[in-house]
Amino acid sequence: MRPALREWGIDAVALDYAPVGFGDYHWVADGRWFVTVVDVRRRSYDGLVHAMETAAALREQARLDFVVAPLRAGDGTTLRQLDHHRYAMSVFPFEDGTPGDFGDEQSPEERGLLIDLLAELHRTPPPLSTPARPVELAGRSRLEDALRETNRSWLGGPYAEPARGLIAEHAPTLRRRLEELDRMAEKGGEPVVTHGEPHPGNLLRRRDGRLLLVDWDTVGMAVPERDLWLVAKDPSDLARYADAAGRTPDPASLELYRLRWALDDVAEFVAWFRSPHGRTPDAEQSWDALTGTLEALVREA
Repeated sequence: MRPALREWGIDAVALDYAPVGFGDYHWVADGRWFVTVVDVRRRSYDGLVHAMETAAALREQARLDFVVAPLRAGDGTTLRQLDHHRYAMSVFPFEDGTPGDFGDEQSPEERGLLIDLLAELHRTPPPLSTPARPVELAGRSRLEDALRETNRSWLGGPYAEPARGLIAEHAPTLRRRLEELDRMAEKGGEPVVTHGEPHPGNLLRRRDGRLLLVDWDTVGMAVPERDLWLVAKDPSDLARYADAAGRTPDPASLELYRLRWALDDVAEFVAWFRSPHGRTPDAEQSWDALTGTLEALVREA
């Protein structure tokens, strides 16, 4: 990692591991830089390049100061491959602020500030690098394979067989909800630049009260409701967004993305548990999330 950091002109003395986030690996270098390493065997390297380039352009060209964007290496790129292309590394400025957690309950004031940021983002012309984010589930084929294969043993690790039993139990609900997603997705809308996951876990609150948005891996073109369903809790939130963005959110699209998020989580967790894994904190967290998500899909059906 240290040789790669020199590509950014960083000759770090101290590298401190930061146990934050889910799935990726993070270090703080000399208290000035935040280094992220991603296992690109589980996601598209090219897609990650487009996302990082988009975040950088939003900060550099569109002057969106709430975007915590990757820094460019000496050759102008935002991402470096490591360990025979198994990992990819990006470097960010270390921002001094208070982070949130995914499940945090936001105050109306904080929701309002975030809605204003999202409205500004959604009004911004998309950089050329901005990837499309279709409503279709990226992991749908794997989820459908899992639904068909609940009658045979699943290998991978300690959660594989429990996951098989859970998916078999909830198979009728999952098939109904997938059909529901297909019906809802038939209605389109005008796409804008969206963050994709503007939940409290991807926010930093600075001492001056400003909010910063981190983790732009999921940035892309989609309807605004891709972001809004995670933030807006009542009609006043939606009205504030409409005033700031100049467009009225669509309730059906909000429900579409709520359902899509849940099904996407199920697909991701099932793929995780059918792959080699151990009894790690991430695996335990994924198991709890899978069971909770399936229970919610049943309740809301």
